[in-house]
Amino acid sequence: MNNIKNIIFDLGGVFIDINYQKTETAFINAGVINFKDLYNQNRASSVFEDLETGKISPTGFYNEFRNISSTQLSDTTIKSAWNAMLGDFLPQEINWLASIKNKYRLFLYSNTNQIHYEAFTALFQQQTGKSNFDNYFIKAYYSHTFGLRKPYAASYQKIVEEQQMLAAETLFIDDTLVNIEGAKEAGLQTIHLAPPLKVSELGL
Repeated sequence: MNNIKNIIFDLGGVFIDINYQKTETAFINAGVINFKDLYNQNRASSVFEDLETGKISPTGFYNEFRNISSTQLSDTTIKSAWNAMLGDFLPQEINWLASIKNKYRLFLYSNTNQIHYEAFTALFQQQTGKSNFDNYFIKAYYSHTFGLRKPYAASYQKIVEEQQMLAAETLFIDDTLVNIEGAKEAGLQTIHLAPPLKVSELGL
C-alpha cells in the first residue's frame, strides 16, 4: 500500500458482527427452506438487489418475498428473520476508527437496506449512547440511498468522483472478496479483511 489518503470501509464484518447463518436459519424455521438459493453473502436475487438499491420499499420487499418464497409470512416475521443476521457493534474497532479520524479521509460504503439501517442505527444508539455511527465519516454511503451497490466498479468510481479523490490514493476494506474485486477493477487499493483478522490489526 502506497500513499493512502482516503479509506473507504465496509460496515458488516468490519464494525458490526454479521452472521448470515442466523437469517438463513430463521427463514428455514419459518418455512423458507430454499433461502440460501435466494440470498447469501456473495449473491442475491433481484428482489434483494432492488431492496438494497432503494428500488422497492420495505413493504414492497415483504410482498415480493412472499411471492418468491411461496409463503404467506407476515411482515413482522420476515422483518425479524431478515434482521437476525445483525449482531453487535465492535467497541474496539469503533475506538480504533476514532483514533485514525485525523490521519485519513474516512468513508463508509455498505450494501444495506432501509430495514437493516433502521435496526442497526437503533442498536448503535442503544449500545454506545451516541447519536449516529455516520459521524465517524466524511460521508457514509448506503446502497439503498446511494442507488448503487457493491461489487459493481461504477459504484466505487462514483464515490471517488463525488469526493474528488484519486483512486490510487484510496484504500477499500471489505470482508467479502467479490466486493474487493470490484474495487480493484475501479483502481482502488484494497484489503480483504478475511476473518478472524480485525481492521484495528492492520497497522494503518
